Amino acid sequence: MILHLIGHLQKNKVRKAVKIYDYIQTVDSLNLAKKINKIAKEENKIQKIFLQINIGNVENRHGFLTKEIEIAANAINLYKNISIEGVMIIPPLTDNNKKYLNYFKKAKEIQNKIKTKIKTCTNLSMGMTNDYVEAIKEGATHIRIGTALFGSRNK
Repeated sequence: MILHLIGHLQKNKVRKAVKIYDYIQTVDSLNLAKKINKIAKEENKIQKIFLQINIGNVENRHGFLTKEIEIAANAINLYKNISIEGVMIIPPLTDNNKKYLNYFKKAKEIQNKIKTKIKTCTNLSMGMTNDYVEAIKEGATHIRIGTALFGSRNK
């Protein structure tokens, strides 16, 4: 079984995450990547990660801004105990279907651009229960359909 961590990873939980998960899908900062690399080295592991992109460039959301993702990817790619396997997005909520699809298209463009320099960046994680069909059409290799499987969350 291959385990993916999806969700914001706090720096104080990195050691547990590196020990448990094959992939960490939500690497959202250079500081977090640096910490993952350090712990992975201590654990004698190459940690596979996805870079989280703040595709809507929304303030107070996790992820690299679209204008900084390529520079961040190149910097993180220098870490010896990290392998960049893909990118992931969680688009901002919108009722505008065209705008939503544009987020998917932009994510695929970014992933392809990164892949020209970082050959391991072959995956794209995007799409959830309500939009996974469109995400797959736009190139998603990983989808997140928890609501379809487990039902809505109790608030």
